[in-house]
Amino acid sequence: MGVNMILLMAMVATNILSLYHLTTHVHSTPPPPPPLPHQLIQHLHTIRAAINRLARLNPPSSPTAAPSDLLLYAHIFPVASSCKDHPELLHKYMNYTPFALCPPDSSLAESLILRGCHPLPRRRCFSRTTPAAPTSLPTNPFSPIPKNAVIWGHYNCTTFNCFIGFDMKLEKSRFLASKSDLDLSIPQILQIGKSGKSVIRLAVDIGGGTGTFAAQMKLQNVTVLTTTMNLGAPHNEAAALRGVVPLHLPLQQRLPVFDGVVDLVRCGHGVNRWVPVMVMEFLLFDMDRVLRGGGYLWLDHFFSKRGDLERVYQPMISKLGYKKVKWVVANKNDSSGVKNGEVYLTALLQKPISR
Repeated sequence: MGVNMILLMAMVATNILSLYHLTTHVHSTPPPPPPLPHQLIQHLHTIRAAINRLARLNPPSSPTAAPSDLLLYAHIFPVASSCKDHPELLHKYMNYTPFALCPPDSSLAESLILRGCHPLPRRRCFSRTTPAAPTSLPTNPFSPIPKNAVIWGHYNCTTFNCFIGFDMKLEKSRFLASKSDLDLSIPQILQIGKSGKSVIRLAVDIGGGTGTFAAQMKLQNVTVLTTTMNLGAPHNEAAALRGVVPLHLPLQQRLPVFDGVVDLVRCGHGVNRWVPVMVMEFLLFDMDRVLRGGGYLWLDHFFSKRGDLERVYQPMISKLGYKKVKWVVANKNDSSGVKNGEVYLTALLQKPISR
């Protein structure tokens, strides 16, 4: 009886020790590591997707493999995420001869940029130059633009007279006077800033064409960066020849300016109802990002349908919480405006100093 009791107690003790050991082992097991943040591998997945899709292409007139410089670039630098959605264009853009002249493909580059493939991958080729460089440039930004400083092979015309916005005799009077309530002149803008004890010294002009607004502000000792696309006309070249800085950017690209350093942002005719609503909203908040407190946002002749303005764009702009210095809506009286029931909006809005 005593031996049986001892054996029973030993068996119970052994089970208790085994249970304790198993319980301790389970609780001491370290938790699995957290998954890597998606942001850390996003660029790698984008690059791999672009290369894999390019590798699957097998058109009769092009090689199956991705261009070697695209593969090399993808290993060194990030590739814009939207590039993967247009592999044929990207393949063509990067299929060039390294260490030789770059192909005359500025229109191809803009096609990629407008589709969100921006910034474009760098290439190891030499940019083309004009046959003869000008020996001097006029100091007045409204002097005639020298013709020999443009590579005309990129365009259908061979003279500035073919394009709108290149006649300096007409451009030199722009932004200097108001012809209607929709207009804001530069003297008015500067006076508003002065009255509000707000300095205007640095500005961004979005969709600024040949840089006329920047040129006029330059005469007032205000520095303006102009975002512009060529779209079949030498807007960037003309702006540079006039002594202002063109930024070759699409509307969906983040402005390459630090936060809160700009006194004025102007949106020209390129910002209108044709811009997708979500792109427009991100653009407004990017402009808010670069504007300092007390800075001004100027929507210059923004056109849309009246119903869309009241239902979509006015609430979108109101989200910024800016003070309305000027807000004027008027009918767009040209043929397309009358047909589509469109209106113009000119608004000058001031960013709050503190939030």
